[in-house]
Amino acid sequence: QVQLVESGGGLVQAGGSLRLSCAASGGTFSRRPMGWFRQAPGKERDFVAVISGSGGSTSYADSVKGRFTISRDNAKNTVYLQMNSLTPEDTAVYYCAAHASPFAVVSTRRADFGSWGQGTQVTVSS
Repeated sequence: QVQLVESGGGLVQAGGSLRLSCAASGGTFSRRPMGWFRQAPGKERDFVAVISGSGGSTSYADSVKGRFTISRDNAKNTVYLQMNSLTPEDTAVYYCAAHASPFAVVSTRRADFGSWGQGTQVTVSS
């Protein structure tokens, strides 16, 4: 089981930027795809971005393409989400997740991720 701790959330004005971090411990971090999901009040937890174990493959939700960038540093067991050009619609709790299998290909399905962080709040004011 991989333990995950997110940080970097906060309050930002529309058009601003934030960088989220997710520190992992336990398990085989460097081989696992890592993802970011978000959940707004009253809504489902939705896929945002995913990165392969090597970092060579990424995928993004259409709503964040061109604005968000996912990256990872396997030496530090950390995955990042750089968020630019934020809008109020990006307001949500952001969750880091580790794929259940250390040898999997990238996935956008919430059910494929077996470990979750506690979440970090991102609030974008208009």
